[in-house]
Amino acid sequence: MPKSDSLFDAVLRIDFFCLGLRSDARNLTEITFLPLQEEEKPRSEAAFAAVQQLRQWLDQPDFVFTLPLVTTGSAFRQRVWKAISAITCGETRTYGDLAAQLGSSARAVGGACGDNPFPIVVPCHRVVAATPGFNRGLGGFAHSSGGLHLDIKRWLLERERHHG
Repeated sequence: MPKSDSLFDAVLRIDFFCLGLRSDARNLTEITFLPLQEEEKPRSEAAFAAVQQLRQWLDQPDFVFTLPLVTTGSAFRQRVWKAISAITCGETRTYGDLAAQLGSSARAVGGACGDNPFPIVVPCHRVVAATPGFNRGLGGFAHSSGGLHLDIKRWLLERERHHG
């Protein structure tokens, strides 16, 4: 599939936001949250597969992704992302829970969550604050403490809570 001048290899609209997908020929390399905009059809095999699986996830929140991902990041970030991936749909863990599991600090886990290149596929929205004071217990999301990103985190958690 030919490339265009777009920054993304596909853009998928989901409710009140979009996902921008980047890929190489065979692997997904990044998912980015975007404000509403026009969808863009996939321009690579990997983007096509990602759009298909994300649409399945829209119908079934506990869908298990099988996308080939190009993960870059330190060994610590990779461990955090693996721990996040083990959190079951509809459940949450605190930054502190993951920190204790990984022998680290909650702040370091939060940094790794914010750097997650594959939100939804690696469900970092399931990691929340231990106390209700910080954004009503949500913590941050994608290195943001408000606005669209936190609205998306609330939507994702509510959607999973009501799924079962």
